[in-house]
Parts: sequence; structure tokens; C-alpha cells
Amino acid sequence: MRKVIVWIYLIGLSSFAQQKKEAKVYQSNGIEVKSYDFDSFEHYLKYDDDTTYVINFWATWCVPCVKELPFFEEINKKYKNDKIKVILVSLDMPKKVETSLIPFLLKKKMTAEVVLLDDPDANSWIEKVDKDWSGAIPATYIYNKKGHAFFEKSFTFEELEKEILSLSNK
Repeated sequence: MRKVIVWIYLIGLSSFAQQKKEAKVYQSNGIEVKSYDFDSFEHYLKYDDDTTYVINFWATWCVPCVKELPFFEEINKKYKNDKIKVILVSLDMPKKVETSLIPFLLKKKMTAEVVLLDDPDANSWIEKVDKDWSGAIPATYIYNKKGHAFFEKSFTFEELEKEILSLSNK
């Protein structure tokens, strides 16, 4: 009987460990920001369809990040019907989402999808995004099923558009 109980316990523990953590959702004034740990976020880096994904890692406290955000927003609007999707990954502190991040998004009238990556163990996930990433932001990962490119730099609109189109037209 003990063996049966131990097996049931181990099976239950195993299935619990494999479940992905549900995203925490912050909502205010029509803005929704989902918060993920890296394991739950990682699917954003692995879509396998005919869309080109532009994943930008940024934070409200990062001056170069804030400077280039309008370019990502413009790409999102200009190519919304062309199978190009922009996802802005905020690295802001979770306790600042409601007091800083959401007010920032409202002020800037951002329409691109914004998610919060809340995983303090950056050393465990930075290399999973790109093996050469130092962890500095802004950083952008552009990919589709034909290929990918990673950039640890700020973009002008023209540079960003050129990189996206060169990958999406492969």
C-alpha cells in the first residue's frame, strides 16, 4: 500500500513540476500587461508559422530603449497586415508595472503587445535568447521560420525596417 501511495505522490509531483506558471495579468485604463517567468515566456521565441516576430527587450528606465520605442510602434502599425508582429518585452521591476510601466504605455499611446519578463535569474535565461547576448538593453530578436537575427543595440527606424524586411523577404 505504501508503494502505491508513494507512486501516486511522485506522479502528482511530476505533473505539477511540468505545468507552466500562469501569467500574472496587470490591467489599468484599457492596458493589459502579462507577466511571465522565462519558462512561461519562452514560447514567444519559438513560434513556427509564417509571421516574422520582432521581440524587443527594453525598460522604461533605459534611455536608448525609450528613444527607439516609437520605431517599433511605427513598424507595428505600418506592417500590421503583413505578418510582422512586434512584441515589447519590458524588463521593468514588477512592483513598478502599475506605477511606471502602464502610465508610460498610456502616455506614449503604445499599441504593440507588451509583456513583462519577471525572472530575476537573468544568468539562466539570457543565453537562451541568444548565446552572444551580454544582457545589455536595448536588445532585439527578429525571427521567422526561415531564420533569425539578434541585435544588442539601438535602432533608427530605417535600420530596424531594413533588418526586419531582409529577414521577412528571405
